[in-house]
Amino acid sequence: MALSISAVVLMLIIVVLLVRKSGLKAGHAVVCVLLGFFLAGSSIAPTIRELTNNVAGMLGDIKF
Repeated sequence: MALSISAVVLMLIIVVLLVRKSGLKAGHAVVCVLLGFFLAGSSIAPTIRELTNNVAGMLGDIKF
């Protein structure tokens, strides 16, 4: 659960920065949010979650 909250906060920060600095319009951001909600309820959601967990695991295994 902590990973998903961190990912949500990170994506929220990115969207806010895109709205303010890169000219992403608020309407476009709302469409992106709605797409996320619809994807979360679709049959592809488990695949997306598994991919995200695998990428996070790979990044967590990198030693600096």
